[in-house]
Amino acid sequence: MAREINWQKSSFSGNTNSCVELAPSAIPDAILMRESDDPDVIVTTTREKLRAFVLGVKAGEFDHLI
Repeated sequence: MAREINWQKSSFSGNTNSCVELAPSAIPDAILMRESDDPDVIVTTTREKLRAFVLGVKAGEFDHLI
C-alpha cells in the first residue's frame, strides 16, 4: 500500500495555485518538492541542499534571475 504524502505550502502562498509544496520523504533525510500547478512532477532533494537553497534565496544570490 502506498503511503499518503502530506504536502505543505507556505502560509505566504495564500489560496493561490502557484506555489512550491514540500513533504517529507520515506527516504531518510530526503525532502519532496513540487509546484502546485504541476503536481505530477516531484523532485527529491536533501534537507542540507534545500537549506542551502533557501539561505541563497534570502541572501539575494538568485535575484539576477528574476
